[in-house]
Amino acid sequence: MADPGFVQIIEYQTSRYDEIRALVDKYRDQLNQGTARRVVSCADRDRPGVYFTVAEFDSYESAMENSNRPETHEFAQQMAALGDGPATFRNLDVTAVERLGA
Repeated sequence: MADPGFVQIIEYQTSRYDEIRALVDKYRDQLNQGTARRVVSCADRDRPGVYFTVAEFDSYESAMENSNRPETHEFAQQMAALGDGPATFRNLDVTAVERLGA
């Protein structure tokens, strides 16, 4: 990821994670055409059923461009329908990136 950058973290709860993964697989080609540089999916070890998506972008503007794509909007609506409540979004400006280790 280029320095500086922008990260969006989406936290959601679901009992239908397998269906969400199938939805990601269905939309993979369309999502790959967006502006995200990298997307990491995570499960919370301390809270079963809670998940995070961490999307890295070059800038806030790039993230908003991605959010405004019709494919992204359609995917987000379908994903929200599989959640056990509303998702929480965090919009973070990257202030530093430390590269550690080999």
